[in-house]
Amino acid sequence: MVVLGRIAGPHGIRGQIKVIPFTEYVDGLMEYPVWCLSRDEKNWQIVRPATFFIHDNLLIVTLTGYSDRTSASELKGLLVAVPRSQLPPLSKDGEDGYYWTDLIGISVVNMQGEPLGTVAGLFETGANDVLRVRLSGSSKDELIPFVDQVIRQVDLESRQITVDWELGY
Repeated sequence: MVVLGRIAGPHGIRGQIKVIPFTEYVDGLMEYPVWCLSRDEKNWQIVRPATFFIHDNLLIVTLTGYSDRTSASELKGLLVAVPRSQLPPLSKDGEDGYYWTDLIGISVVNMQGEPLGTVAGLFETGANDVLRVRLSGSSKDELIPFVDQVIRQVDLESRQITVDWELGY
């Protein structure tokens, strides 16, 4: 499964939910006719989105079988995923980009081979994506722009990203 969003909570009284999408486009999740929901990424519940609209960069979705606020409230906090087989394949060299889920947890080293930490998350700024790197041996994060000038190599097989970066930039 590839996590592509999270349910923020109910919307209104007719069973709609607010979904925070982790996709490039806000409505990207709606390309998939079947979603899988989970709290622990182990036990998945299959649901089908019926209708949606976009509001403040959130998806407002009606799921088949959920018709009131009470049932929708129970979904708050669940992750929204689709089977990897439903996603378009990406090239190994990164020409087509990367799925964020594949980058989370990868170790990050600088050009001198010094470990900086691991990718804890990513976010968009409008200009470019940004890696949130949890520093080794710390609870602090370093924000590193995901741009060609900084990201020198992404090796998904060895689970390592090499960056032209020094702490404190």
